[in-house]
Formats: sequence, structure tokens, C-alpha cells
Amino acid sequence: MNYKDSAKQILDLVGGEQNVQSMTHCMTRLRFVLHNESSVEDAQVKEVPGVMGVMRKGGQYQVIMGNDVASYYKELVKLGHFSNQAPTENTGEKKNLFEAFVDVISGCMSPLIPAMLGGGMIKVLLILLPLMGILDDSSQTFAILSFFGDAPFYFMPIMLAFTAAQKFNVTPMLAVTVAGIMLHPNFVEMVNLGDPIQFLGLPVTLASYGSSVIPILIMVWLMKYIENFFDKIIPNVIKSFTKPLLILLISGLLALVVVGPLGTFAGQLLSSAIIWIQGKAGWLALGLMAAFMPLIVMTGMHWAFAPIFLIASPATPDILILPAMLAANLSQGAAALAVSAKTKDKNLKQVAAASGISALLAGVTEPALYGVTLKYKKPLYAAMISGAVCGVYMGITGLESYAFAVPSLVALPQFIGGQGNGNIINAIVVAGISIVLTFVLTWIFGIDEVEKNEAEQSVEISAAVETGSNDPKKIYAPMKGQVIPLEQVNDSAFSGKMMGDGVAIIPEEDTITAPFDGEVTALFPTKHAIGLTSENGIEVLIHVGIDTVELAGQYFTAFVETGDKVKKGQKILSVDFAKVKEAGYDATTPIVVTNTDSYIDIVAKEVTKTNSQETILYVV
Repeated sequence: MNYKDSAKQILDLVGGEQNVQSMTHCMTRLRFVLHNESSVEDAQVKEVPGVMGVMRKGGQYQVIMGNDVASYYKELVKLGHFSNQAPTENTGEKKNLFEAFVDVISGCMSPLIPAMLGGGMIKVLLILLPLMGILDDSSQTFAILSFFGDAPFYFMPIMLAFTAAQKFNVTPMLAVTVAGIMLHPNFVEMVNLGDPIQFLGLPVTLASYGSSVIPILIMVWLMKYIENFFDKIIPNVIKSFTKPLLILLISGLLALVVVGPLGTFAGQLLSSAIIWIQGKAGWLALGLMAAFMPLIVMTGMHWAFAPIFLIASPATPDILILPAMLAANLSQGAAALAVSAKTKDKNLKQVAAASGISALLAGVTEPALYGVTLKYKKPLYAAMISGAVCGVYMGITGLESYAFAVPSLVALPQFIGGQGNGNIINAIVVAGISIVLTFVLTWIFGIDEVEKNEAEQSVEISAAVETGSNDPKKIYAPMKGQVIPLEQVNDSAFSGKMMGDGVAIIPEEDTITAPFDGEVTALFPTKHAIGLTSENGIEVLIHVGIDTVELAGQYFTAFVETGDKVKKGQKILSVDFAKVKEAGYDATTPIVVTNTDSYIDIVAKEVTKTNSQETILYVV
């Protein structure tokens, strides 16, 4: 959606800045107070892209925009200089740093999962086919298939640049180009030669960014500010060529001299710390390494240990990195298989199963890490706990790897060596403990996932409507009162279901509670409307009363903030409905599923009265 163009059209159609006395916005609509409202043609305003409807009410000209209203308002502020005439929406976040970090990575990595799964399964074939005698590992076909399997992982920064650019609102091709700078073959060759490199007199760290995640995410996030800065200061007449020139120069410089090396320095620091701990207490070093290996791989810092594990041989066995990776890789695979076995979502079941096989047989953990365990968090915790337990065992028994190979079930022979069979037996024991313990812990911890496929949902919703049986996709009444269809609400935005389907309640009590377990995603400063998202993705707007935004928060008390996690039945708002009615406002409260288009149907329970926390809507 082009918010700027639509905002300009709306402003022109309402008579321009000179006809606007004031402007505010609420949860779903722009609210203009115009000097001359009669000059505005409603039909023309309705034709503007993004406009869902218009209303003339209470001396206001209301343009209904939906959930994106804040984006249109932001552009209107720029056009008409209305910045001091309306409160801004509370968007404060309560997430801790780790949760925010995980959410960014998960959001950017999710589109990459199909490519990583494909590459991971090719790597599995490259292990199995030579063992079965079907493919010669010295053939050209094997060599070509190898880079088929490597490509999604090596060029991950380029793909991430694109998805991160969409998340951070950066020009995608500029972000992709910066990732290309970090992976350019000439730069890689310079790094491999090992000679000092300088750019504009500044030292460039000799680092490889293939398969890395964090450096490019940080870089694209910085590009948001770089792009905005140059967008403001460069005259329009030369912006088309000077803006991309300066963005690439500054971003490329920061990527190679500042941001990219951060992971390398952090890895070197981590390497030194782990090696020091290993000298003091080897079992503790291995426990820490195995536990945190998923996060180390995610940042690309595992390459700081390359001098240790790349030279693994019978003469110089690796007693740190490769053993730790054995436990970590198998834990990721087992966690993914546990999710596949436990989930009722058919798509997740398939993705998790393929990810688990890739990790267990080929040691390729990225699909499991980014597509399953990191996304649902609890499986990641289970894998890390199992990794720590196995790491301590390996440290005590002195497990050694006698060859460099990515640890997996198929690659267990890398642990054959030493005197007798003790080392390989310990490796097999670690594999067994890692798989079983992770699977059990993941099953116990759960995955906070209750989504079902469409056929199952349809059957269960039909049964729920007819018999009142339990169904996980329910919306519970946030208050006690009389239930009426949305069509009877005295506001065309709701009665016309412009915002989505749902019901309305005429309240009989002053307390409003959460209709499900989820998160507060929007709370307007006037507290008359609150948006919530359930744990399985249902987005609900509770709009307390009609036109109650005009009360400016009077008679409303909020007990939550944007970003808060809520439990079903938790008190979220308190409203003095008696005072609201005395002030001349309709207390009817619509409860609307704003992402109705994401579902097959929104089924209202056939009741005329409800108590708080009784089912009022089924989402199919």
C-alpha cells in the first residue's frame, strides 16, 4: 500500500490543509474537523486506495482506514503539519531483549526455510548415496550436488538482506548489494590470502561472512537510519543517483570495517574464554559449548574455532568443538522430530520432520534451528539443556574426534580411534542420550501450538456450534451483557463489517477481560479501544462504545500496556459505563476479528446473553 499517495489524495479531497481545522486518529479511522464539510464528496473519498468507508458524525468527518490508520496519519502529518493536534498511539514494547532478538531473527529467517530444507536434504543425499554405492564421491556429479546443497547456506546473508530490508523498511536491492559486498569472490580471495587489508586507510578484518546471520541483520538495521538520513538531506533533483551511491559507500564501509568484524571479535573472545575454561575444567567447557552451540552457530562465531576443529586428525584429535557439535546437532534434530510428533498442524509436522532428518543424518541444523526450535523457543531450551548434560558427560569421559566432519549419526565413524573401542562407544552413548533426552524434554515442555488444519477446524467448529464442545480456536466474552449481531451496531464501520466479522455486547458490568491467552498489540491512549492477538494468531479489536474516543480517556482505566502478555480472563480495562451513558455515548462494544480474511469463517454462538468468559465466537 502506498500510504503517501493515499494520504495526499484524502487531504486533497477533504479540501486541503486550508479546510482542515484539526485532525486526529483512533484505532481504525482518521477523524477530521473541517471548516466546510459540505464541500467533500464521499464517493470520491471512498475510491481512494485503502479507504474502507466514510462517516459524518459528531461534527467530524471520519475516514475509515482499518488497522493501518497510523501509517496514513503519519503521512498526513507530513503533508499538513498536524503533528501537535493528536495523541500518538502507545506502541511501547514489554519484550525483553532476548525475545525481541529472537523475534527479529525468526521473522527474517522464516521465508528462507524452504531453501534451507532443500539444501539440507541434498546434503543428506550426498552422505547416503555414496554409502549405498549409487554415487561416487569423487565424481563431478557429486561435486556439483555439493554446491547445490551449500548454496542456500553460504548465500544466506544475501537472502537475509532481502527479508530484513522488508522488515526494517530499507530499499531491498541496496541491502542485497551490501550483502553481496560481504560475499564478493574478490573479497573472499583477499581474506584467504591472509594479507592485511585496508579500505580508505581503515583496517578491514579478515573475516568470512558466508552462512553468517547476525552481521547482515545488524547492517540492514543500520541502513534504515542511513537511508532516512540521506533521504532528508539530498535535494530531489540529484537524489536518484547520489542517494544509492552514498548509501552503498557508507554501508559497505561499515559492513567491512565495523559491523562485520564484530562477530569475528566476539568469536575470538569466546574462543579464548572457552579454551581457558577448558584448561581449568574441561567438562564445564564442553557443557557450555554444547549448550550454546545453536546460538554460536547462529551468529557465525563458531568459525573462530576453525583452527581447532579443521585440523582434527588421529595425531591432533579435537576434544572440544566437534564433540560439542555432536550433542548440539543431534539435540536440534531430536527437538524437531518431537515437535513433528506432537504438533497437530500438518504443515509444521512436515517441516519439522524434514528439519529433524537433516540435522540427525547430515548435521545440517539451520532448518531445525530457524524453522522450528528458535521459533517456538521451548524446544530450543530443551535442546540446550540436553546439550549441556551431554557436554558434561563428554568432558568427563574425554570424547575425541579424529577427523573433521560435520557431526551427525552418519558421521559417527569420525569418533573411531584411540585405544580400544571406548571412544566410539562414548560417542554412541552421547548420541543416544542427546536424542532421547531432548525428545522427552521437548514433549514435556510443549510448543505452545494449538493450530489445526482447515478440515479438522471445520469439523470441530460445526460440532462446537451444535454441541458446545471444546475447541481451541475460541474467542471468549470479555464482559457480561446482551449479545447482538454486528449489523445492529449504530456505526457503519462495524455494522458493515469493514473492520472484520464478529459480534457486539451491550455491557452489564464495568470490567473488561482478555478473551484468550495472547498479547496486547495496540492500546490507544484514550483507552477506548484495545487490540489483542491470540497465541494462535487471531487478531481481535475490542472497541468500547461508539465514538467514545471523544471522551479522551475519561471514565476508562487500563490495567495493561502494549506488548503485555495476557491470560484468558485477566482484567485489562475498567469502564464506568454509567458515566459513559450519562455523557450521551452508546456503550455497545463491538468485538471484531480484524484478520477475518485469514480464516474460512467467523461463527457467532447463537446466544442473546453472555457472562464474561463464555464462548461467543468460533474461528474456523
